[in-house]
Amino acid sequence: MENLRAFLHQTRTIAVLGAHPNPAKAAFYVPEYLARKGYTVLPVNPAYAGQVLWGQPVVSKLTDLAVPLDIVEVFRRSEALPDHLEEILAVRPKLVWLQSGIANEAFAEALQQAGIQVVQNRCLMVVHRQLMG
Repeated sequence: MENLRAFLHQTRTIAVLGAHPNPAKAAFYVPEYLARKGYTVLPVNPAYAGQVLWGQPVVSKLTDLAVPLDIVEVFRRSEALPDHLEEILAVRPKLVWLQSGIANEAFAEALQQAGIQVVQNRCLMVVHRQLMG
């Protein structure tokens, strides 16, 4: 994605699909890092709905969020991604970020055809540190 540094600088809201309360899991410590950097991080995981992570209530699905989303950061297995396609298309984020180890070409293509940019198989925390310091 061109101009990723500028995009991250302008980003305010990141939804985390597959957020997890266990501090040892990337689905916790990566979003926690982003929250510490000043982003509004909105956790999404039906297994933990009602709990609070990063100062925000965990919701069951992306469509439960009532704010525009800059990024949907995904911590779900590659094979589970098609199950979330309609939900992601409904909330229309500017970018879908698939964390390290997560990639699905057909899913990414469907999002790109809808005008949503996609980053696959990269850690948002690592990229943020590289670009933003």
